[in-house]
Amino acid sequence: MNDVDRLMAVMETAFDPHWREAWSRKQIEDSLALPNTYMLLADKAGQIPRNGDAAEGFVFVRRAADEEELLLIGVRPNVRNTGLGTKLLQRFFDVAKANGSTRVFLEMRDGNPAVSLYLRCGFRQIGRRKAYYRTLSNEAIDALTFAKDL
Repeated sequence: MNDVDRLMAVMETAFDPHWREAWSRKQIEDSLALPNTYMLLADKAGQIPRNGDAAEGFVFVRRAADEEELLLIGVRPNVRNTGLGTKLLQRFFDVAKANGSTRVFLEMRDGNPAVSLYLRCGFRQIGRRKAYYRTLSNEAIDALTFAKDL
């Protein structure tokens, strides 16, 4: 099992299809082919999974100049509310700083329960895009943009 396999295994369980947030394998692989796009995988303890071990969570990131965008974060439902999301975000912040980044961004759908995690980790809302996302039932949902200075 390679790292993309591990990420996709988490993706399949972490995202409710109704919200249309999950990416396809092709989208992930195409993005990883671009410079400055990377993933961080985590086991239950928030550490890099050992060879052959499954991932329990991931972040997927794109860097441009001195900024990084958190494209996706996913944690398996059975390990939510254990601190894994916080550990993944801290690793992301550490890597971003090591990359020379001074600010990180993310965008999420309005009503996403992960907002409490982002606010606890120091993100603040800086924008809103009206009716940016569509659910499977074609419901329009606003996008919220958040930033954090490193």
